[in-house]
Amino acid sequence: MRSAPSIRRGFSLIELVIVVVIIGIIAAIAIPRMSRGSQGAQESALVGNLAVLRNAIDMFTNEHGGTLPTASTVAAQLIQQTNVQGSTTISEGQVAYGPYLRDVPPLPVGANQGKTAIGTSLGDDAGWIYSTSHSKLIYANCADAEVSPSTGKKYNTY
Repeated sequence: MRSAPSIRRGFSLIELVIVVVIIGIIAAIAIPRMSRGSQGAQESALVGNLAVLRNAIDMFTNEHGGTLPTASTVAAQLIQQTNVQGSTTISEGQVAYGPYLRDVPPLPVGANQGKTAIGTSLGDDAGWIYSTSHSKLIYANCADAEVSPSTGKKYNTY
């Protein structure tokens, strides 16, 4: 009498090692691509946030007869209603302009990432720098050493 052939259950050690190696190769390819994707998203957010802030400043300037927001109160002037002089205190009967933003967007890159305040010089504890003497008026509060890994461009030059 012959014994019934035994039924083999499970995987051999070699089969498991091959599967683990394949998963490792796929991970080695996918992880760097995903990390670059998040960096690209942060740079896109920086460009988008700067466009929103610069458009708000342009709208303020157009509605206030060419007058730029003041450096000390720029955030308040952009997120609150203002009168024709740019004051956030509006008397009855005065025309109210704005608000131009719901909130100041957070800085998406660099050492000051997540900060929403608007400062007046590099090194301020703020996400953004507003300067009427700067060609771009508002830019990221990032040191010159903080650059995009993909393009090498300084974040404070966007």
